[in-house]
Amino acid sequence: MNTEQFSRISLLIGEDNVNKLFTSSVLIVGLGGVGGMALEALVRAGVSNLTLVDFDTITVSNLNRQICATWDTVGHDKALEARKRALSINKDCNVDVVSSFFSEETADTIFSKHYDLVIDAIDSLNPKCCLLEYCYKHDIKVISSMGAALKRNPSLVRCEDLFDSYGDHLAKIVRKRMKSRGVGRGIKVVFAPEIARFDFNKPKAEEQEDILDRGRKRNVLGSLPTVTGIFGLTLAHHALSMLSDAEEFTGEKSINKR
Repeated sequence: MNTEQFSRISLLIGEDNVNKLFTSSVLIVGLGGVGGMALEALVRAGVSNLTLVDFDTITVSNLNRQICATWDTVGHDKALEARKRALSINKDCNVDVVSSFFSEETADTIFSKHYDLVIDAIDSLNPKCCLLEYCYKHDIKVISSMGAALKRNPSLVRCEDLFDSYGDHLAKIVRKRMKSRGVGRGIKVVFAPEIARFDFNKPKAEEQEDILDRGRKRNVLGSLPTVTGIFGLTLAHHALSMLSDAEEFTGEKSINKR
């Protein structure tokens, strides 16, 4: 590990915590606007053992919010581009890439190695629920992003247990599905309790797109680079807390009580 590169972080949270981050192994599933920003923060904080999962390629519509999306990378594999970016920040990273869709069929292969933490930044409901159920039933630490699309107020972004989340359309559906699958408390989620200006029951034809290799459609939802980025950074911040000394990341010691 290059001690100079991470010296500012060591000064704040201590060398022991930086060493914990350096030796931790993290799986990130989904490398879009949220997952890409989470990866960015983790690598810059010193997390050096990563597995990146995403089946998709970068498109022009990704340019508004995804950190690995540039005109030079349009058409490229998202997971491979994310790996390149991670290594350009920390050349000592160990980064494995799985250019695949997460599903029940691919779960055992992806989880053939140990992870200290899983970050779920999947934007499709079924694979998200599959991943969360897998982690819960295999006692694997996981933190998940709920709906960053359609959100406009960054001050509302917060992190709670899935069953304490509220005011988020995606979280409501995920909670219902997790209950039906026997999944209980213990999954942290990042969400924003904001009323979305969208009728989920009556999508327009022009507001749908194909999911590659899955043969079905999903809604195309508007999104801001600011809010999706804050979702990703919030995921990363709580992930760093879970991988090290949580107290150093909450700042509780330094709160002035009048």
